Amino acid sequence: MAGIGFELKKLFAKKGLFALIRAYGYSGIICTGPMLLGMALLFGVKLIAMSSGMAKDNQELLNCMITYTLLASLMTTNILSMVTTRYVADVLFVGDDGKVMPSFYGSIAIMLTGGGFLYAVFLHFSGVGIAYQLCCLIFYMELIVVWTQINYLTAVKDYRGIMLAFAAAICGALIVGWILVRVLHREAILSLMVSVIIGYGIMLVWYYKLLIEYFPECTSSSFAFLKWLDKYPQLVGVGTFIGIGLFAHLVLMWASPAGVQVKGLFYGAPIYDVSALMAFLSILITTINFVTSVEVKFYPKYRIYYGLYNKGGTLIDIQNAEKELISTLNRELGYTFAKQFFASVIFIVLGTLLIPRLPLGFTEEMLGIYRVLCVGYAFYSAGNCVMLMSLYFADNAGALVDTAIYAACSVIGTIITMHMDVRFYGFGFLVAGIVFTGISLTRVTLFTRKLSYHVISCQPFTNVEVTGVMTRLSEKLEERYLEREKRLKQAR
Repeated sequence: MAGIGFELKKLFAKKGLFALIRAYGYSGIICTGPMLLGMALLFGVKLIAMSSGMAKDNQELLNCMITYTLLASLMTTNILSMVTTRYVADVLFVGDDGKVMPSFYGSIAIMLTGGGFLYAVFLHFSGVGIAYQLCCLIFYMELIVVWTQINYLTAVKDYRGIMLAFAAAICGALIVGWILVRVLHREAILSLMVSVIIGYGIMLVWYYKLLIEYFPECTSSSFAFLKWLDKYPQLVGVGTFIGIGLFAHLVLMWASPAGVQVKGLFYGAPIYDVSALMAFLSILITTINFVTSVEVKFYPKYRIYYGLYNKGGTLIDIQNAEKELISTLNRELGYTFAKQFFASVIFIVLGTLLIPRLPLGFTEEMLGIYRVLCVGYAFYSAGNCVMLMSLYFADNAGALVDTAIYAACSVIGTIITMHMDVRFYGFGFLVAGIVFTGISLTRVTLFTRKLSYHVISCQPFTNVEVTGVMTRLSEKLEERYLEREKRLKQAR
C-alpha cells in the first residue's frame, strides 16, 4: 500500500536534523516494529532467564517455543497478506473505506480457524505440558492478529500512537517477566511465556484502537475480500513462496548435524539460529529505506504516469512521465542497494568485534555463519524490493515466478549445504538470494522497457468478470449479510 507514503512525504518535507530523525524513526517502527519487538523480547527474555539461573535446556526449550510460534504465525499470515493488502488498497482507492475493517475481521477469522487448528494439533503431539501448549497457542493467535494489523496500519496516520504502542509492549513484557521470575520466583518458562504474551497483547490492543478510530464502521460482509483470491491468485503464491524462501533454511537446519532435539517435536540448531537472528538485523535498514526512499519518491511519479492515461494526457506527456518514472525507479533502487551494501559491511565488521562480547555464547564457527547470512539477507532484501516493484506494475505472474524460484533455491541450496562442513552453512541461502535478486532485477528491467506496451496492449478490450469458488462463496456470504442487515433495520 502507498497510503503510508503520503504522510511520510510530509514528515520528510520538514527541515532539520530532528525532523529527519523523527521521520525515519516513525517509519522504522511502523515497518519493523513487530520484528524488533520479537528480537528485543527474545534477547530480554534470555537475559532474565540467565540471571534467574534457569537451566540451559529450559532456556533452549523457551527459545524453541517462541521461535516456532513466530515462524508458524508468519507463514500463516503470508498466505493472505498480499491479497488483503491489494484488497484494502483497491477499496481505499475508490473511497469505500467502510469495507476495510470487515476484511480485517474476515481474514483474521480464517487464519485463526485454519492455522489455529493445525498449530494446536502440532502442539498436542509436541511433547510439552498442557500449560506450555496453551501459552504457545495463545501467543500464535496474538501474532496472527498483530501481523495482519501491520498490513492495515500503513494507511493510519497516527505515527506517534504506533510508536508508543511499540515502546509500551516491550516495557510491559520485560517488567512482567522480571517481576514473575525475579521477584515472585514463579516457574521461569511459563512466566516468561506469559510476559511475551502480555507484551504482544499490549501492542495488539493498542493497534486495534488505532484501526477502529481511523476506519469507519463496517459496511459489507467480512468475506467480500475473498473475490480477490480469484482475481489475483498469484498473490497467494507470492506471499507463500517468499515465506518459504525466507524461513525454510532455518527449519531445515534443525535436521542438520548442527540440530539438536530440545524436547519432543521441538528442535533447534543453536549455532545457526542465533547467528541468523543477529544477521537478520542487517536488513532492517533496507526495510525502512524502501518505504521512506523508494515509496515516498517513486510513488508520486508512478501516480502521475498512470494518471495521464486515466485523464487523457498527451502522448508526449506520457512518454516524458514514463522516462521520469523509470529514472526515479532505477535511482532509488540503486540508492537502496548501496545503503544495504554499506549496512551489511558495517554489521559484518562491528558484529565480528562486538557480538562475541555479548552473553550469547558466540564461537568462531557462529561468526562465520553470521557473516555469510549477513550477505544472504542483503541479497534477499534487494531481491524483495525489486519483486515488490513488479507488484507495483501489476506483474503478478512475474513476481510469482521470481518468488517460486527463490523458494526452490533456498530449500535445495540449504539441503545441499546442511550436510557439508560447518564452513558452508548459510551458503545455500546466500546463493538463493543472489538468484532472487538477479531474476527479479532482470524481469523488472525487461518489463519497464516495454512499459507502454504492458499498460495498453496487454489489457483486455472488454471488462472480464473473474469468477470462481471464492467469488461464489463471497457472494453468498454477502447476500446473507445484506439480509441480516435488512432484518435488523426492520427490527429497529
